[in-house]
Amino acid sequence: MSYNTLVFIAFLGITLLLYYIVPKKFRWIVLLTASCGYYILNSSALIAFVFITTLSIYLCGLWLGKINERFKKAKGSLSKEEKKIYKAKTTRNKKLVVLVAVLVNFGLLFFLKYFNFMSDSVGAAIGLFSPSFQPFHLSLALPLGISFYTLQAISYVVDVYRGKVKPDKNFGRMSLYLIFFPQIMEGPIGRYDQLAHQLYEGHSFDFERFKSGWQLILWGMFKKMVIADRAGIFADTVFNNYQKYTGVTVVLGVIIYTLQIYTDFSGSIDIVTGVAELFGVKLSENFKRPFFSLSLQEFWRRWHITLGAWLRDYIFYPISFSKFFMNFSKKTREKFNDYWARILPMAFSMFFVWFGNGIWHGSSIKYVVYGLYYYVFIMIGVMCEPLIRKTLGLLHINREAKGYKLFQMLRTTALVCLGMMIFRAADLNAAFNMFTSMFTNAGLSVITGGSILKDFGIYTSDFAILALGMIVLLVAGIIQEKGYPIRETLAKKNIVLRWSVYYAGIFMVLFFGTYGVGYKLADLIYAQF
Repeated sequence: MSYNTLVFIAFLGITLLLYYIVPKKFRWIVLLTASCGYYILNSSALIAFVFITTLSIYLCGLWLGKINERFKKAKGSLSKEEKKIYKAKTTRNKKLVVLVAVLVNFGLLFFLKYFNFMSDSVGAAIGLFSPSFQPFHLSLALPLGISFYTLQAISYVVDVYRGKVKPDKNFGRMSLYLIFFPQIMEGPIGRYDQLAHQLYEGHSFDFERFKSGWQLILWGMFKKMVIADRAGIFADTVFNNYQKYTGVTVVLGVIIYTLQIYTDFSGSIDIVTGVAELFGVKLSENFKRPFFSLSLQEFWRRWHITLGAWLRDYIFYPISFSKFFMNFSKKTREKFNDYWARILPMAFSMFFVWFGNGIWHGSSIKYVVYGLYYYVFIMIGVMCEPLIRKTLGLLHINREAKGYKLFQMLRTTALVCLGMMIFRAADLNAAFNMFTSMFTNAGLSVITGGSILKDFGIYTSDFAILALGMIVLLVAGIIQEKGYPIRETLAKKNIVLRWSVYYAGIFMVLFFGTYGVGYKLADLIYAQF
């Protein structure tokens, strides 16, 4: 049940009606019932895996809570030395509980999502010595949103371990935290301390918030249905038949795919955030105009923000601030200098972050390479920063100049497009062939001769609508980047201007959205992860 279907709109309408007519204290039960129903409609019996995940973190949370309570009761009667020993024992026990939660939940994720990939990898290694060996495959169905709710589950257990949140003793509320229906398919990845209380407390109807939510839903549908789904027609044509096209067509296809995945994912997140807002729930920001970034590091602070924050808080920081790496950094500083003391621990920690980022996206070697692609370029940027600073100083180039910032944006966007080519290509061989064709078979005549639209096999009107959508997206991005909140500003305008904009948006979605004769309803790209 995709967000951009009439079935979902009807489901949402019924849920909203029930939510606001029942007493406040029961409203979270409406959300839980709707969320379970939504999951069963989309994945039927696979909801059992969500139940296993919920049960595991629920019990682990209670277990951690009991360990903490025992320590609090005992420490008052202990000597300083006994307290130190007991605290160390308590910490070991708590780490064991976290380990159990991680093994259960990541074990499920890896089994369901990566078993066949691991089997193929092992099979390829064995095949070097035994060519007749055939890897074993299982026909495994992937539960809806497992990559998203697994990270939410682990973050809850770790935050209870760290004392950031208290264990929730209500199993139903814990279930709602993991399965809240607007975000289960594509995120954003929530944190218990930011999300849970919003889901449970029950909200009164607020017209301004309700209106704001529908505005965001409309904007998301515009991005998804007018831009992303139409761009997908171009991109699929090139990526599925790249051997037929010249290098310039491949380049355009890669750029358009980058546009597609951005508007598909960010548009879906806008819809999700808007739907949550209808219920009075504010979700975490997941996109912040990433193509205005001046570096790859900044890009990933603006793109899929909640995934990046999760990897930072639960992988990068624990590794970087571990006792081993603190000592390693100290010894490096003593033997070399501050530069290497900063770079080497960072390089090690960042490797696991980007390896995790890649493998999280899918069970294929191309996703691992996709993650490590960013790792290599980000580390090159970090390592070369002193040299770049010195070079720019010698050339008297002002880093704050608009021209230089534009160059940085274009450079970052080009690197991102190449990364997206790896992400979308059928495999690494296809990505390599597409990359080489950009330089060995330019074929500029498709532009000068005007045959590029014929190559794509699409109508000129589709290209014009796509171009118009991109202009709207760019203008809105520039306005927001300058610090002007569009929805809030629009709400203050007179009723004629306000509703002219609303009707224009509705008109574009209804008449230019890619559905109807000649189109098929496009799936959400990130739903597969």
